[in-house]
Amino acid sequence: MIKDLILKNRSYRRFYEDEPITQETMLSLVDLARLTASSANLQPLRYLISCDTAMNALIFPHLRWAGYLKDWRGPAVGERPAGYIFILLDTSVSKTSNCDHGIAGQSILLGAAEAGLGGCIIASIDHQAMVEVVGLAPQYEILLVLSLGRPKEQVVIETLAPGGDVRYWRDGQGVHYVPKRRLEDIIVEPRRI
Repeated sequence: MIKDLILKNRSYRRFYEDEPITQETMLSLVDLARLTASSANLQPLRYLISCDTAMNALIFPHLRWAGYLKDWRGPAVGERPAGYIFILLDTSVSKTSNCDHGIAGQSILLGAAEAGLGGCIIASIDHQAMVEVVGLAPQYEILLVLSLGRPKEQVVIETLAPGGDVRYWRDGQGVHYVPKRRLEDIIVEPRRI
């Protein structure tokens, strides 16, 4: 059921780093994104895949992790992602991705969840350094980086009370809590004329 898959698809930030993801698995996840909708069917997205330990080590320092967790600098060695998928805009095809990268990112992460993996969509990136690390041609713009691996943390959804704090947090055991607004708090009734 799709709701079960969505509930399983959380933003995981700690992984079993020593459990590799195969190139074949990474390609199958990108293939899901390839098959999704694209604005005006322009298909301007391109993907850079890394499941190589040495390349992953070069990528990691240029990502920013969990802005609400001020005292946490990101996953420790041994808990870092086993792979990354970069979602790129090919500016020779289009100057904008519209919402394509969001659709592609969610499709990839749903596929990862179905495969027993987890991930996190990261938009906070040191773009200049990352372009140099991965050696991108000027026509490509980094839109998102998806970190992937087998999750090493528990993520719990909790109900957000009206007026409550939306910031995610961790308890003393490292369980990650994510407040979500109630359904009745996000439905807007049409204005009657």
